[in-house]
Amino acid sequence: MAVGIFDSGLGGLTVLDAVGRRLPEVPFVYFGDNAHAPYGVRDAQDVYELTTAAVERMWEAGCDLVILACNTASAAALRRMQESWIPPEKRVLGVFVPLIEALTERHWGDNSPPREVAVQHVALFATPATVSSRAFQRELAFRAIGVDVEAQACGGVVDAIEDGDLILAEALVRSHVDALKRKMPLPEAAILGCTHYPLMETIFAEALGPEVKVFSQANLVAESLADYLERHPAMVGTGTESVFLTTGDPATVSNRATQFLRRRIEFQAA
Repeated sequence: MAVGIFDSGLGGLTVLDAVGRRLPEVPFVYFGDNAHAPYGVRDAQDVYELTTAAVERMWEAGCDLVILACNTASAAALRRMQESWIPPEKRVLGVFVPLIEALTERHWGDNSPPREVAVQHVALFATPATVSSRAFQRELAFRAIGVDVEAQACGGVVDAIEDGDLILAEALVRSHVDALKRKMPLPEAAILGCTHYPLMETIFAEALGPEVKVFSQANLVAESLADYLERHPAMVGTGTESVFLTTGDPATVSNRATQFLRRRIEFQAA
């Protein structure tokens, strides 16, 4: 019985890898919208239309539960989808929730008033679309007060990773960290708000310095998904096989995904 994982490109494979290790008995349908990547430079309507089309395709594959491993889709499309589009028997979840739970040390179901938390100065590294949506800050404000969030739009990083140019990606990460530090010289924590960024986690950590705690999404999402499925076992869908779907060229995407995860991945046309 399969669970869907969606990303605009290859970044969600970091989440897939983590949840696959955490839940080895669960098959996953991975959908990469590589033909339209990156989403981080698109407007909200475009992201919404592309995301809903991908989710419908995963429903067809037997996934009653879909994880938006794309931060841009989580920021720009998820709330609208949940309010007016998703039928009652389906669930679509984003990747901000586990991050905010970890940052605030507070379970999502805790509806008590916002309160002070240990971390007061947070750096957020994300795509331009995620930064402009202010979705992370909005969700954080429901649960914590007094947290100063400085966001840095990391233009070019996703493109470099998707193209396999990790030298350029590293140079861009260091440049974006320098730009963030000019605005917030002493962050206490850093959020890697894009599922591509775990590949650059070591570089982010080096550039930020050892005093900054770096929150990356993949393992947090894996633990959150395991907890969710334990509480909602009926949300595991009817799919029985792991499948990799792409809107891009399957051979090209397969080769890049294989380099990405360092194991052979075979995509098929969506």
